[in-house]
Parts: sequence; structure tokens; C-alpha cells
Amino acid sequence: MRIIRTPGQHPALGDFFCCKQLPWFRLSIMALAGLVGVISFASRADSSPTIRVRVNNYTQATPAMLAGAEREAGRILGKSGLQTVWLDCPAGQSTADPQDPCGEPLEATDIVLRVLYESTKNRFQDTVFGFAVVPVLASVYYDYAVHLARSDNAEFEGPIILGCVIAHEVGHLLLGSSSHSGSGIMQGHWERVQIRKAMTGNLLFTPDQTKLIQARTFARTRQAETGALNPLDLK
Repeated sequence: MRIIRTPGQHPALGDFFCCKQLPWFRLSIMALAGLVGVISFASRADSSPTIRVRVNNYTQATPAMLAGAEREAGRILGKSGLQTVWLDCPAGQSTADPQDPCGEPLEATDIVLRVLYESTKNRFQDTVFGFAVVPVLASVYYDYAVHLARSDNAEFEGPIILGCVIAHEVGHLLLGSSSHSGSGIMQGHWERVQIRKAMTGNLLFTPDQTKLIQARTFARTRQAETGALNPLDLK
């Protein structure tokens, strides 16, 4: 755009910014926008309740398998606004290292997850893929997820299915033992339709469950800040 000025007239401030190239100004604006984004993200993250899951693997599940399952379970729980910290602890062994978080006393925000071999049943029922003892202990069957994946000739499904099972059992600890629902990941009976939803990332907690999960986890956080774990306060 051509700017026409009368002789002797000083350029207006708007004209100056229009005509001059000020890379430092654009850079500062971009940096400020980025900083605002980081602060906003940090605020959202800080406002999310957090649980810590101590994983004890009693099976031949590989670290890669467990990592994939934890990642999927964390994604599902994250959809409900819950942050998850995973600790892979030695199964059945106590640590003498005082700096090892696996050896710390359990807090209200801690959950113990056991990865076990499969139950003898073969139906898609809750007792087949795992069980939970409120408020702390969740157990899942590794072989169930592997068998189901192999039956589909798709072993890559194993971590996804195991992750959904983990999220389901953790859900019981946060929602209560009688928390099966008619839809979503807390359904008590899984069939092919649920497995298909799991593989497409759509087997999730319902909105009402999400609200309750956040409320219960915030309650655990307050309990952790005030004293030792009291199971009666978390049911």
C-alpha cells in the first residue's frame, strides 16, 4: 500500500508500524503468546487430580507390553481429567532403598496394580479380565488380553486390551465396587462391540463417571495431605 504524506508532516504511529519491518516486535508477540499458552497448560495440568499406580508384574509380560498398556490406560483416565503416574515395582520384593518410591508407605492417592495370569473362566466377564478390592488393590489378567488378541490374529491388540482392563479396574477403585454401568468402559460384560470400541479408542468413562472420578480423586488428595491412608474414607 502506498502512503501519501503532506510535506513536513510527521508519520503517524500507525503508519510507522505499518511500513517498518520490526522482526523483534513480531518475535516478542510470538514469545508472549507462547508463554501464555504454557502458563495456561500448566494451570490446567495443576488443576487435574493425580493418582500414582504401583505396578507389580507377576507374569511374563514384557516391559514393552506393560508400557503400551499403561500408556493406553493413562490415555483413557486422562480423558476423564485424571493424571496418572506409573511406577513399575519389583513383584513380591521389598526394596531397602529409602529413595525408591516403590518402598514408600502407601498414601491415599496410591493404587497397587497386580498383573496376574488369566482366570480359568473364558467369558467376557469382570471376573475373567480382572477384579478390584476397594480402595487400593486392582488386579488384571495378562493372559486374557494376550489370548483375546491372538484369537483375532492381531497380537498388537494386546497392550490396548490390557490397558482398557487396567482402566476398568482402576475405575472400580475410584468409583466403588458396585460401579458397573450399561455403557462405556465400566460395563460388566464385554463382547465384540466393546473390543471394537477399545481398538478405536472409544471405550471410555461416561460423563457422570468422569465427574465422580475427579471428585473421588480430589478426596484422596485431601486425605493424603492430612494423614495416612484410611480405607473407610475412600469407599
